[in-house]
Amino acid sequence: MADTGGGERGKGRPPGRVGVLMGGTSAEREVSLTTGKAILEALLGEGVDAVGIDTGGDWREEVERECVDTAFIALHGRGGEDGSIQGALELMGLPYTGSGVLASALALDKIMAKRMFRAVGIPTPDWVELGPGSYDDPISLDYPLVVKPNREGSTIGISVVREEEELAGAIALAVSHDPQVMVEAYVGGEDLSVGVLNGRALAIVQIVTETGFYDYHTKYVTGAKEYRVPASIGAAATEMVRETAVKAALALRCCGGLRVDFRGQDGRFEVIEVNTIPGMTPNSLLPKSAAGMGMDFVRLVMEMLYSAGEGSR
Repeated sequence: MADTGGGERGKGRPPGRVGVLMGGTSAEREVSLTTGKAILEALLGEGVDAVGIDTGGDWREEVERECVDTAFIALHGRGGEDGSIQGALELMGLPYTGSGVLASALALDKIMAKRMFRAVGIPTPDWVELGPGSYDDPISLDYPLVVKPNREGSTIGISVVREEEELAGAIALAVSHDPQVMVEAYVGGEDLSVGVLNGRALAIVQIVTETGFYDYHTKYVTGAKEYRVPASIGAAATEMVRETAVKAALALRCCGGLRVDFRGQDGRFEVIEVNTIPGMTPNSLLPKSAAGMGMDFVRLVMEMLYSAGEGSR
């Protein structure tokens, strides 16, 4: 099974006072607050000296006032998952959880991530890039299509377009979130998600929804109709998907705890995106993926904590 090693790398190194950075100013603020509070509760339950810090304000001053030694990043979307806060923490000399500046920026930028995947032979759906001055350009892909803001998460601003007359509205919605838009070939079949923790693949989560589209409301409000862990896709496909998840993480130079999303059917699955700071809410996929390997939420959080600093190396 694909595994780049790591395990509980660094376990035993005292993290000092941990600041859980949450909230922020992105469209995913509320989800981030839920993620951060769950992580903070787990840390406190393990006797870790930890404090929650909302980065929606002057977080750097609060980090200094609270004498934080290690940052646990629980931020989603731009401002927290795009490399900016990682860079600020490096300038402050503070180790942090998750991927570094470059990996974070690449993963949140869907177009750049897909270029990296293609460069190393990782299967990913065909796409067209649109930006200012090219929103009306013809699309050289067959319908249905998926229209996405280039740098956004949690399916915010995403549309599945089945007819040409729907395209302009979908592009306008995406542009309201990011001037760069990705129009992607729609991949039929099932949604899969694989956690990768310190270089090793966790269990595959198979997501079954009522609509066939794992949107924001399903992710954070209702939950899917069913989560199958491990996924019922057969041994050969399971091996391929887990190995590809690790390869995708390596292609972007990711580390710590992350999630790789796939879509496909009949043993053929393509990488949709890599999420470097996955949600840790009751419906979130990374905890489900870890649980499929016998790892509870607290152990997952502690492994993520003890890998702090790997991203900046």
